[in-house]
Amino acid sequence: MIKTSYEFDQSILAAGSSLKTNILLRFRADIAKSPRRNLNLSLVIDRSGSMAGAPLHHALKAAESVVERLEPDDILSVVVYDDEVDSVVPPQAVTNKATLKNSIRKVRAGGITNLSGGWLKGCEHVKTRLDPQKINRVLLLTDGHANMGIQDPKILTATAGQKAEEGIITTTLGFAQGFNEDLLIGMARAATGNFYFIQSIDEATEVFSIELDSLRAVVGQNLKVTLELADGVSLVDTLSLAQVSQNDASQAVITLGELYEDEDKLLGLSLGISSAQVGDLPVMKLHYSADVVQDDRIQSVSGTIDVVAKVGTVEEAAFAATSHIILELSRLTIAKAKETALNLAEQGKHQEAEQILRALVKDLRDKGLNENFEIAEEIDQLEYFASRIAQKALGNAGRKEMRDQTYQTMTRNRSDLVGRGVTTGDEVYAMPIVNEVGSGVELHCVREGGKLRVKVMSEGYDPTKNIQFPRAIRAEGARYVVEGLELSSDATFYRVRGKITRFAQPGETDIFVAPRQSNRANTGKASKGPASAADLPTTDSVGDSILVQCVKDGSKLRARVVSDGYEPDWNMRFPRSVREEGMLYVVDEVKTAPDGKSYIACGEIKRFVQPT
Repeated sequence: MIKTSYEFDQSILAAGSSLKTNILLRFRADIAKSPRRNLNLSLVIDRSGSMAGAPLHHALKAAESVVERLEPDDILSVVVYDDEVDSVVPPQAVTNKATLKNSIRKVRAGGITNLSGGWLKGCEHVKTRLDPQKINRVLLLTDGHANMGIQDPKILTATAGQKAEEGIITTTLGFAQGFNEDLLIGMARAATGNFYFIQSIDEATEVFSIELDSLRAVVGQNLKVTLELADGVSLVDTLSLAQVSQNDASQAVITLGELYEDEDKLLGLSLGISSAQVGDLPVMKLHYSADVVQDDRIQSVSGTIDVVAKVGTVEEAAFAATSHIILELSRLTIAKAKETALNLAEQGKHQEAEQILRALVKDLRDKGLNENFEIAEEIDQLEYFASRIAQKALGNAGRKEMRDQTYQTMTRNRSDLVGRGVTTGDEVYAMPIVNEVGSGVELHCVREGGKLRVKVMSEGYDPTKNIQFPRAIRAEGARYVVEGLELSSDATFYRVRGKITRFAQPGETDIFVAPRQSNRANTGKASKGPASAADLPTTDSVGDSILVQCVKDGSKLRARVVSDGYEPDWNMRFPRSVREEGMLYVVDEVKTAPDGKSYIACGEIKRFVQPT
């Protein structure tokens, strides 16, 4: 069965008219511990040119880690895609892990991004072994935009929803900074799967592990909630990224997706009440249904609960203790505000977006919620994003962080997924610098589970405690000196007191003097090649150069750009002496030719070799 509960943000509502209240609903599969469900899993991995080097290396290592954690009764397939789609591991039981991992290791970077082709092949593989008693899942990883095959986000999102109706769920994983987060989040939402932002390439294995743990913990699917609102009650907003539709009776139907073992599924609602008299006020009948594990089988369950609010006098409401769920509702409210502010900013309404975030910060502080470390961290995030939006400088990385933070808070109830963000704020480069700690306190910024945390290094303080610290000047590896630290009211974390400076150890290289730029000078001159490709210097990384591939076009060998952001079918002026079919090259610069429909390779050319 499903255990349900609800709480209002105010334990007693004040009698009167035109009330607004928030309610937090909880859903949990109330079942005995059951054996893990077997998986029918397809890993779909982008091997396009933009993944060349370390990104693909780490993605493949993550895929190997998945193989290592699977069991003989699990089914696995592995699809890789660039402009072509290859099934390097057809659907099979995981009985020979060494062979499977060896097949994955042989994958090499290729051309442009046929995301739809790779994903649909993964869906096809899962369908061939579809079993309602298994977790049937496609994990789609990409670092770029679809530029071949089906590219329309609306079609891909709608198709993800159709596949989910067939029992094939898609989880999407965005790698680094080049992917289309709106597409990947849209597909995950439509498919009731998960979405992950892999911000740092070396955390790919960790993120894959989180998803695999989630799949092992699935004990219920297809959770749907129907709201039968009482007369005079209206739904103002849904504090969730769940799909919301209407049934024939014009009632809101909210699709919440999967239930995980020992994890509450949260749904926040903002309600309007036209009038309320002292006493018990019927608010709604809540109807729910889901497919849950019972007696080692998937069975459908449903139920109804009556949601009733307690209404008192103004005095009673004023003296009533605020519910403890104010923190959880605040997290949902924060996530909703980020989503709203980002949408406004993208409409050019930067001042309005900033005001929404600043007003929320003030409200959180007025309520004293900054004494909770998680909310204090969120306040720093809100101020950081508000400043960025006001300067019209949110950027690609900031946008992805906001989307990810919103998604994770409003879809999952896991502390290790919320508030993630490792992008260095530009302000760190402009900070005043000191070369000795003196009477101050030394701090160090580290990355923990996809978050930037600040820890104390000086003696006399607890090094295990977190520190509330401005998000704008956090940078992994940076050291700081502050005048002092003070404990929060509950003594669980520190706050910075006084001036903050950046600490540069004498004799050590200061990597934060200025934003790191490539020391490569673009000459603008067309590239010249040696006698053959074998004479080219080699590299196993692309960096901020451009990846080019030689492909067969009829009877001719053509050079085409495979890095994201370029036209993949334009020809290129490229030395004929080094052209070899299928070979990848790294060039310093690519310029548009005078004809406006072809490219010119400029600067040094290197032959790309896959890192081992």
